[in-house]
Amino acid sequence: MARTRIPDAIQRRDLIEQKLDPARARKVADAYLEQDRVLEALPFLERAEARDELAAIRDAAVSSGDVFLLRETALRLGEEPDADTWRRLAEVAAAAGKASYAAEAQRQLAAREAS
Repeated sequence: MARTRIPDAIQRRDLIEQKLDPARARKVADAYLEQDRVLEALPFLERAEARDELAAIRDAAVSSGDVFLLRETALRLGEEPDADTWRRLAEVAAAAGKASYAAEAQRQLAAREAS
């Protein structure tokens, strides 16, 4: 199967600055996802109002112990991860040997529990 051409860096920036219609934004997001470039797909998924896809990526971030991806998807969903989410992510990250992600998740967990 032929891969869909993704925009280069300048085109990507221009597309992000434009007011893309949801269908076009989804097409661009899918092109990035086809190449496993999840972070680059996020702004286009947000523009496409693809909340289910963003939620699935958020859940995958927790399951893989990826603090950065969790923050990015939560931001685009307009959500703040709760203490349980940070706890699960910290456990997964620690088990996967992602010490810095585990430590950051623990800091986020402590902040949630303190407030």
